[in-house]
Amino acid sequence: MANASGVILCAGPEIAAYGFPGGHPFGQDRHAAFMAELERSPAVAALIRMSPVNASREQLEWFHTSEYVSRVEAMSLIGEGYLDGGDTPAFEGVFEAASAVAGATLGVLSRVIEGPVPRAFVPIAGLHHARRDGAAGFCVFNDCGIAIEAARRAHGLTRVAYVDIDAHHGDGVFYAFESDPDVIFADLHEDGAYLYPGTGRRDERGLGKASGTKLNIPLPPGADDAHFMKAWEEIEAFVDARNPELIILQCGADSLGGDPITHLAFTEQAHAHAAMRLRSLADRHCDGRLIALGGGGYDRRNLARAWTRVVEALS
Repeated sequence: MANASGVILCAGPEIAAYGFPGGHPFGQDRHAAFMAELERSPAVAALIRMSPVNASREQLEWFHTSEYVSRVEAMSLIGEGYLDGGDTPAFEGVFEAASAVAGATLGVLSRVIEGPVPRAFVPIAGLHHARRDGAAGFCVFNDCGIAIEAARRAHGLTRVAYVDIDAHHGDGVFYAFESDPDVIFADLHEDGAYLYPGTGRRDERGLGKASGTKLNIPLPPGADDAHFMKAWEEIEAFVDARNPELIILQCGADSLGGDPITHLAFTEQAHAHAAMRLRSLADRHCDGRLIALGGGGYDRRNLARAWTRVVEALS
């Protein structure tokens, strides 16, 4: 399976609809910006395309509380107010759009595990801030956490590695699995002293039986590709030593220089390198199983180029 060619791409209007109105940084134009760049890439020839299907309520509740799912559903009908303290506005249809994102990630998970193609990318996904009981940081349903639960509940895997190179710490994933020794968590991000959500310290390494199964690497504002490569060596060795059965990469492009709301200075080469090296680890440990999720990124040119480099590296 690990040698099968091609990359599964799950994209379409269902997940493009996940974006917030009124000039919000996470607008609905992000999907189109990426697709325009991707269509110019030689990687297009290797794509196996699929359309998102909404996650069921049962699937959403593998990670989220029933009360929270009901709240999103109700506020989606009203289309007003905020789902959190002020970052994540409700809009009409937000429940369906967020369910489509979760369903897209679950869809590629099933395809990757069933084979024969073990690698996949979803552009509007990687909503890593949402908590089990609430929205946070532009994230309504945490498709990363739902996929980790699904890999174990529905597909019989045990050890899942989650790697996050978004500028923001993946707190919604980290704290949901902080005490779970079978979730391998590795995250490099801008230091929380300077950026939302303010978490992800070096000394946060997991609790109880999970102590040592989590790795957080905070980087200073202005950190560039040289900082990335040094941190990446540590992340790669950390994941390699723990023999995962599936790797999920959250490849937020807000860690590239010039993003309007963050302060790191990577180039798209960092994202290409991460995808290429994780592909090698996946071939070694996971029968090739690797899912990449777009995550953040609010400069449209940056996200288009970074995610296209990821797809190229996977193919």
